[in-house]
Amino acid sequence: MGKVKVRVVGDETQEKEQKEEQKKRAEQKKQARGLNMGGGQRINAVGPTEEEVMTGPKEEKIQESEVKAETKVTKKEARNSKKRAEARTLSKRHTTNKTVVANGTVYPLASGIEMLRKFKKSSFDETVELHINVKEKGLSGQVSLPHGTGKKLRIKVADDALIAEVEKGKIDFDILIAEPQMMPRLAKVARVLGPRGLMPNPKAGTVTDKPEALIEKLSAGQVSFKTESAAPIIHMSIGKLSFDDKKLSENIKSALTAIGAAKIENVTLKSTMSPAVRVQV
Repeated sequence: MGKVKVRVVGDETQEKEQKEEQKKRAEQKKQARGLNMGGGQRINAVGPTEEEVMTGPKEEKIQESEVKAETKVTKKEARNSKKRAEARTLSKRHTTNKTVVANGTVYPLASGIEMLRKFKKSSFDETVELHINVKEKGLSGQVSLPHGTGKKLRIKVADDALIAEVEKGKIDFDILIAEPQMMPRLAKVARVLGPRGLMPNPKAGTVTDKPEALIEKLSAGQVSFKTESAAPIIHMSIGKLSFDDKKLSENIKSALTAIGAAKIENVTLKSTMSPAVRVQV
């Protein structure tokens, strides 16, 4: 006789449960690893990740809202900090002086100079400045102010002794003039002089074969002007508040004529510590 397989009543139920359990585990493994498809594609398991199960969508929304709230608070604090800094920067005198100028008003030149006289003054002889918006970058030149800038300039001619002093960190001049043959020697201190605007430059007229004649011109009131590297704006010193109106007016007109009225967009006049006054070209 062949072998007789004996089955115990009740084993069918247990065996069925074991098979279902094995099938369930096999499906879970397929979902975790992904099924291999033709062409090398894989199907990723569908459903919430372990992190999503732990946190849940509600908790994610709460965290997101908290981050946005913190960002808003940070930006608000930054704005408030900037306002406080500006409030500290503006002195009581400057705030009072700003009330003298009518916002958006462009004054005739004579009235603009008169406005400077109305401002409360500081304890020193302030420099009168012109800030000129022009139509293009790259403008430069020289102008001889008929009454000078009111500042006594320290002008020196480059030589080996001066270069040695600059290398030691000693700079006691406002303008440096150089003869052409000295330019290669000045290259070693160009990184020191350049950022300070003191490096002799042919375009600025400070490289010349006749340094004595240039010193005479500069002492008599010749100044250089040029636009900023990043914007079409020219800044110039054109005198002192101690100058009378006629001297200031003549210096300003000479500067604007040298630049050229056709190249000018607008002109702002101010002293060292005063608010700005828009004046007509």
